[in-house]
Amino acid sequence: MDSSILQDLEVKACNMRQNIVRMLGEAGSGHPGGSLSAADIVAALFFKEMKLDPEKPDWPERDRFVLSKGHAAPVLYAALAEKGFFPLYELLTLRKTGSRLQGHPSMKHLPGVEMSTGSLGQGLSVANGMAIAGKLDKRNYRVYVLLGDGEIQEGQVWEAAMAAAHYKLDNLVAFLDHNGLQIDGPVSQVMSPEPVADKWRAFGWHVEEIDGHNMKEITDVLTRAREIKGKPVMVVARTVKGKGVSFMENQVGWHGNAPRAEQTDQALAELGGKADE
Repeated sequence: MDSSILQDLEVKACNMRQNIVRMLGEAGSGHPGGSLSAADIVAALFFKEMKLDPEKPDWPERDRFVLSKGHAAPVLYAALAEKGFFPLYELLTLRKTGSRLQGHPSMKHLPGVEMSTGSLGQGLSVANGMAIAGKLDKRNYRVYVLLGDGEIQEGQVWEAAMAAAHYKLDNLVAFLDHNGLQIDGPVSQVMSPEPVADKWRAFGWHVEEIDGHNMKEITDVLTRAREIKGKPVMVVARTVKGKGVSFMENQVGWHGNAPRAEQTDQALAELGGKADE
């Protein structure tokens, strides 16, 4: 892939990280760690891979994205605003009374949100339904879903995994944001999913493992996923919780704590932005 395309995607991911920090700093609450870890994946999807039209959010042929780990709503909001689904200034209304941008995304209030999520473990089942509907309706759209590694401790995820393979949903691609931390601590200590890639293979999926912060690896795996027939695709993306902000990286305490004003300034300085931009 042309290096300029990769650089553009990296800029988009950086812009998204800056806006994640800004909106959480303004809100005073929210989930930075898992939003920052997923920014590169979401940027590649929204600005390279997916067919979307902000002017027609209900376009029947659009690709679908389900944020199964709904607490990472800031990364979705940052992508939607950057894409033009709503004005960037609205990001600063995150979690405020009357805002369309609540702590978990709502499909009833915000264009571009395909599914209201937040109760963990349900997104893959919803994505299955969208993928099956696409096949029944003979439409060419694809469905993408982002799960958290703590989230896959939920049993419903594995029921959905079996169903996706059984129905040969090759129009479905799942990403596992495997940053190794959840609200209660290291995923390996709370309830380890390892060997996570082998588990998904055993459930009948085509599985790839990548560096979830390497834009070339992300875009390349998306290209390969289109060639897989008869199976859904799981991309196990090794990521860093809080990626891009030194004092947040790999710190479980930043799962669900917003930065204070001075921390917001420091984070934005590291990401190349300013609080008032």
